[in-house]
Formats: sequence, C-alpha cells, structure tokens
Amino acid sequence: MGATLMNKTLGRAAMIALTAVLLSCQSEEAIDATQEASTLGSMDEQYAWVGDLGDRDALPGKALYIENCAGCHEAQVYKAPHTTWLELMSPQVLYRSLTEGIMQSQAAHLSDADKQHVVEYITQMRLGDPNAAPDVAWCSDAATTFTALDESRLTGWGHNTQRYVPSDVAGFGRDGATDLTLKWSFGFPASTRARSQPSIAMGAVFVGSQDGTVYAFDLETGCVRWTFAARAEVRTGITLGKRGPDATPTAYFGDIIANLYAVDAVSGELVWQTSPDEHHSATLTGTPAFSGGNLYVPVSSLEVVTAANPEYACCTFRGHVVAVDGNDGSVLWDSYAIPNPPASVGTTAIGTNMLGPSGAPVWTSPTIDEEKNLLIFGTGENYSSPADSNSDAVIAVRLDTGERLWSRQTFPGDAWNVACMMADNPNCPGEDGPDYDQASSPLLIDVGNGETRVVAGQKDGRVFALDWETGQTKAWEVRLGRGSIQGGVHFGMAAAGSTVFVPINDMNDTRNGEWLDPETARPGISAVDAATGEVLWSHVQDNVCGEGRPFCDPGISAAVTAIDGAVVAGHLDGVIRIYDAANGDIIWSYDTTAPVTGTNGVVAKGGGMSGSGPAIGDGHMVVNSGYGLYNHEAGNALLVFAPASKGEVSALTR
Repeated sequence: MGATLMNKTLGRAAMIALTAVLLSCQSEEAIDATQEASTLGSMDEQYAWVGDLGDRDALPGKALYIENCAGCHEAQVYKAPHTTWLELMSPQVLYRSLTEGIMQSQAAHLSDADKQHVVEYITQMRLGDPNAAPDVAWCSDAATTFTALDESRLTGWGHNTQRYVPSDVAGFGRDGATDLTLKWSFGFPASTRARSQPSIAMGAVFVGSQDGTVYAFDLETGCVRWTFAARAEVRTGITLGKRGPDATPTAYFGDIIANLYAVDAVSGELVWQTSPDEHHSATLTGTPAFSGGNLYVPVSSLEVVTAANPEYACCTFRGHVVAVDGNDGSVLWDSYAIPNPPASVGTTAIGTNMLGPSGAPVWTSPTIDEEKNLLIFGTGENYSSPADSNSDAVIAVRLDTGERLWSRQTFPGDAWNVACMMADNPNCPGEDGPDYDQASSPLLIDVGNGETRVVAGQKDGRVFALDWETGQTKAWEVRLGRGSIQGGVHFGMAAAGSTVFVPINDMNDTRNGEWLDPETARPGISAVDAATGEVLWSHVQDNVCGEGRPFCDPGISAAVTAIDGAVVAGHLDGVIRIYDAANGDIIWSYDTTAPVTGTNGVVAKGGGMSGSGPAIGDGHMVVNSGYGLYNHEAGNALLVFAPASKGEVSALTR
C-alpha cells in the first residue's frame, strides 16, 4: 500500500481488529487473527506478554479511551496520532507519554490504574513494569570508547542507495563471506519485529527497535554503550553524520509517529527533535539521507488505513521529502509529491466528504548526487480519486531548493486504500488500483561512456532504466517477477558497478479475497546489466518452509546488500543467503530462526526478514531478523557475524 502491506505497519491489536473481518475499520492489513495468535504463541517465552487480553470490548479501558482520547485521536486532529498508530506502540511508551510526556496534562485527572487500563486497551498488551529499562550488558573500560567517525566509510541507506560495500570498508569480500560465523546476538525484549536498518561506524552498531529504544552496541562484543528512548518504534535506519563547527558525530533517525531526532552519537544525548509533518497519520519509515550537513527526510503515512472507516473523509495526506538542517532541525525546503493540497471532489454513497488527489507517500530513502545537484525519490499510490500523475512515480528535484525537475509516472491510475479490501466500502476509490508503488530507492548508475541512468524497481515486478536528466527516455525494461501487493521489487535493490541486483518477493498474498497464482511467482534474486537490461542470471528460490509454518515464504522482501563478488539477501523464510555475484550460486546460508541467547540474556530468534537489509562493515555483517506483521514470521533477533578467521565468538554471547 503506498506504504504497502509492509511498510505502513500495524500493531497486533489493529491487525486482529481488521482481520476479524477486515471488519473493524481500525487497521491496515488483512491478516488472519487465529494465525497471528498461533504464531505469537509459538515464539519463545519472552513473547508471552503479547498475549490477547480477552474480549477487547469488555476491557475497562474502552470507556476511558472513548471518553478521554477518541475525540482527538479518531477525529482527524493534526498533531494527534491516529489510534492506528497508537496501537503500534508499546504499552510502556504510551504509559510514559501519559505520566511524564506529551500527554501528561491531558491525563492528569486519571488515576494510575486508569492510565494502565487505557494503554492496555489501545495496545492489547499487558503493561508490566512501566519503569523497566531494557535488560542489557553495559560496556565497561575500553569497550565504551568510540573511534572517530570517518564519513568516507559510511555506506547504504542514508548515504548511498546502491547498498554496495567495497572490500576495504566491508573488511571481507566473497571469500570471507563463505566463512561467516555468528559472533554475538541480541534479543530485543518483548518484540515481534526487528526492522530498523543497522549502521556500522565508530567501532559500534547503531540500531532502532520496536519499543522505541535506540541502541549503540560495541561492535566487537555486543555490550551496550548507550540507549536512547524515542517516543515510538524506530523503524528507519540510523543515519550518521557530522554536525556543527566541531563536526560532532550525530545519529539521525525517525519514529513511526513522525518524530525526527538528532542524538549525539558518542553520548546518546538528545540534540534536537522535530516533526516534518503534523498530519495525524504521518510516519517516518524511510531512512533519512544525509548530505552536506543536511538531512533529506521521506514522509509517508498510515491514512491509507484510516480510510477504511466509511465515515472517514478520505484523504488529506500528501507524500513529500523535507530538507532539514542537521544542526538544529530547521526546515530548509519541502517538496510535495502532489503539488496542491487535496480539495473536495464530492461525497460518498453515505454522504462522507471525498477529497483528492491525495496519497503518493514517500517511504524509501532518497537518492542524492551532490555534483548533479539532484535528489530522486519514488512514490506510492493515490489514496483517493482522482488518481493523478504523481502516484507510482519517480520524481527528481533540485538538491538545493527542492524545485521539481521532472516526474515520470511508471504505473497510471493507481488509487487505492484499505477500504478496497472490504465489501462495498464506499471509501474505496473508483480506480481500485493494484497498489504498485515505486517501492525501492531509485538508483543512479554510471553505465560507462559518461552516461548515467536511473534504475528503478516496481512492485509489479518490473525494473527499468530512465534518463537521469529528463526521466522520460526508458532505455530498457525487464520483468523479473509477477508482482503482488507486497512486491515484486519491494524494499531495496543493490548495485556493484553497472550490475544491479534485484530481489523479488512475489508473495502469494490475497487481493480482494482472491489468491494470486503461485505458479507465476518467481521469488528470489536476479542480476541485471544496467547498460543494456540484459538479465545476467536469475535464482528462483525453492520453497523450503515445510508444514507448520503458515507465514513462511521463499521471497525476498528485504533490501539486499552487495559486496565485492557477492550479494547478501535475507528471505521471508528466515534464511540469510549469500549469492555469488557472477552466477547467482548460493555460497553461504544461515537459518536465523534457530534460537540463540543474546548478550542481554534474552533469547534471540529470527523470522521473516523485510524492510532493512544486512549491514556490512569493519569485518562484520549485522542482520535484523523478524517481521511479525502482514503474514510474516515474528522474530526479535539482532545477529552479528564475522569471518571465522577474524576472531573468537564474543564472551558475552552465552
């Protein structure tokens, strides 16, 4: 869904609410409640707290929520995150918001017991100890020391969307990749998903988590140097850069209720916090890009879900990229995917106001070329009619001003929201589009002879090359997958030189209650010559899921990462596979669903991998595994690998 069934994320309470028919109009995804519960029940003991609290309508927090919260959080009030977002948050985070945070004054008249009832009703999770800090092994002595930040060694989202890591930065190439062993692990407490893109720098690993905790781990041992508590889940990657006249190393990231943070990368202390969009359903899921001291922040939303309520006036959100000064968080420019605000275009069959055009969210990390003064991003579907020319498009703007240079729509007529998953819901746009977003960050590829092309991948399974100056000349196009609402090409391609590595999901998920033809799916990975469009090789992954794993799938939804001579992919079946870049042969694999005890004593068990891809640097590979949403297997694992020749397994890994 412009944010896709995967990207715009939904909490368990919301998923169960929608599943109960796709009936409740409170959530985003069509997921079977019984299956979801069975998946959670099969996880290790640390997931027990996520259990169902019983009949939601019978909970004491319902009346309190309706009386004290619904008036803002379900009434399209700016700055008030919609309930769908609140359901994604941990009960501890919500409780802190009511007792000492932004909602303290509004909740002052409630007793502590009332506050507990409210957060447990919203999240359908038990509160537990609201003051509990993450259980970690803290660093001491030399392990607390950060090395200097070398910006020239920063790779991946936030710095280069090609996701290529050269051997001198990776610390190994193809040969070392065949000899990787697990060095240490970390189990995110009480979590069912791990999807923030890790960053490796300064002798550390920086990563966000489901409960909003951002961690700085010692790369060698897995002890924790500092933690920072964001207001909600941190799904973006952690972008590092230098700030101010003293070139202070800084970590930048966003949370799912659209807060943007700058944190001192050495101390973990907050530098500034802002929100690039005050829409009630806005979110930050794509990793901010950093260039020239500024951040370039993609903004998406969950309004595609709230539109499922027939009484909701759909829709008012427009996707955009915001340029922010990295020093103080001030806005430099704002470039909207849909230039003009939506206007009333009539009423639905039941009299609800309709507004449009809307949507075209931006949920991928922007691509930047400073020399060309160029920033490129992709957009998702329109949320409402009329479908316009800015949805499912690749858009280029000036890096210094945000002025639009060109736009190339790659799939027309795609207006869609979750109402279309329900029978006769009047908020479904007339187009009832297929939701074929521009899902992967567009890549700028030098193909030789002084020629640069934009290579883009779509959720319908196509990959194509555009002229970087105009966007209008399609040099080549190739279809590598069947496509689906979760891709086709989903979260991220990679490129080494002029070879583009294209992951294909082709998950057999439902659309309007009908299963896609599994015989036409091509889950796996291909290599394509960016100069000609020639498919150099394709590896279609066999389904090894077996019985008893209803949410296991062979496809690749997560971003892939290229190193010299190899490409690394995390699959939805929980297996990391490394492919030979020359021929697509599998040269190494690891099943992340095998439980291991993390440095914090929590069992780390992976699952389906989606969103973030492997981070590689300084002789290590860091992987987040687990995506307990949207028919994917839950997990809570951060896994760190190194070539066996690089040293012993950490003493902290028990």
